[in-house]
Amino acid sequence: MPQIAQIMETYSSQIFWLLVTFGFVFFVIGRGMVPRVMDTVAQRDSQIASDLAAAEAARAQADDEEEAWRKRENENRAAAQALVAKAKADAAAKSEKKLASAQKRLDTKLETAAAEIAEARSAALTEVESVAAEAAQDIVRQLAGVKVTAATAKSAVKKAMTHV
Repeated sequence: MPQIAQIMETYSSQIFWLLVTFGFVFFVIGRGMVPRVMDTVAQRDSQIASDLAAAEAARAQADDEEEAWRKRENENRAAAQALVAKAKADAAAKSEKKLASAQKRLDTKLETAAAEIAEARSAALTEVESVAAEAAQDIVRQLAGVKVTAATAKSAVKKAMTHV
């Protein structure tokens, strides 16, 4: 078999070139390129890890700042509500004072008016009594022809008015 003989002659050179090719691939790619690729991958992994850590730290800081902001806002809201409540209380107290003062003035006016009305009523009753007494004197004089004194007429009118 001539083909097998030919393979045996070239077998050693094929193994030689195979070893040279594998050696070249091993040293150039395996020893030269793979470590660089692995270093790049490791750098990327460490960069990603540091970016994730920084992002986590930034998120934690943002959460802390948001919590502090919420706390400040709640305190400010509570202070504003207290201020509004105080203003309402002050306004109510002022209104109460004004109302009390106005009520005192009205009470004083009412008492004065009541006294004036009582005086006017008393004066009117006195006037009515005197007019009634004069009318009674005139009626008695004209009807009976008797002259009645003013004191007698007044006492009769008073007696009649007390029964009414």
